[in-house]
Amino acid sequence: MENMYLQSAGGGKIYCRVWEPDGAPRAILQIVHGIAEHVDRYDGFARFLNSKGILVVADDHMGHGKSIGEGDTQGFFRGGWDAAVTDSRQLQETVMKAYPNVPCFLLGHSMGSFMARTMLFRYPDSGIRGAIISGTGWQPAVMLKAGLALCRREEKRYGERSTSAALNQVVFGSYNKKFRPNRTDYDWLCTDEAVVDRYIEDPLCGFDATIGLARDMLTGISLIERKENLARMNKELPVWFFSGDRDPVGNMGKGVRQSAEAFRKAGMKHVSVTLYCGRHEMLNEQNKEQVYADVLRWIERIIEPA
Repeated sequence: MENMYLQSAGGGKIYCRVWEPDGAPRAILQIVHGIAEHVDRYDGFARFLNSKGILVVADDHMGHGKSIGEGDTQGFFRGGWDAAVTDSRQLQETVMKAYPNVPCFLLGHSMGSFMARTMLFRYPDSGIRGAIISGTGWQPAVMLKAGLALCRREEKRYGERSTSAALNQVVFGSYNKKFRPNRTDYDWLCTDEAVVDRYIEDPLCGFDATIGLARDMLTGISLIERKENLARMNKELPVWFFSGDRDPVGNMGKGVRQSAEAFRKAGMKHVSVTLYCGRHEMLNEQNKEQVYADVLRWIERIIEPA
């Protein structure tokens, strides 16, 4: 496979990147990236997996990276949450069709973790062999309700393609407070200052989410936390949650454990959790080599059981 564009369910096209190993792949990992970033940030991780015989694919979501076409708005999902999740499923189907006998895995990070969790209940018969949930969290229903009410108010005032300083402060503004005194606005991402600086300098990263995208993400979170949706997942699917123990998105580990426990209560039989020393982006943390190795080991245990 080669890098390509696929038709988006929301209109326009989405950019899909493919990292191929030398020789035939022994597994596939699909990455679903987070808000205000893009797939090229996963290049080092993907190349590590390539060196171990694993093919990696990922798409830039609508309004992100190279999926911003004419008439598109940075940080906006045309077609909403459903369309963005459908786009990631379309890439999954495309790669599984190209490699029908190769086990496929899913890794979602941050907003991508919420998208991946949506995919798990929407496509329980997708055929994937396991799911890795990175940098996720759990939001109380009252907070989701309040956030969506604010989205509706701001959308009425400014429109869904506009940004709202008040909304961004409510949804994202508390993350950096945990790390005062702050060097930058993004200290919460990880402890590696070079990574944070590259994020800040990248014009495809760090932008304010539109009102529509904030609304869509909060809507998605409310969907994945419903008991009836959790019950729809494939109970036999192995799921591994990992996060930094100082990740504010996961409430310093509490929201990660709560998410995993919700999976177990829904009948999921193979759920595990790892909290590493670090912040939000464990794939970019100073101890990322340990995380890389653990991802590889987790995949290998499934495709090559002892």
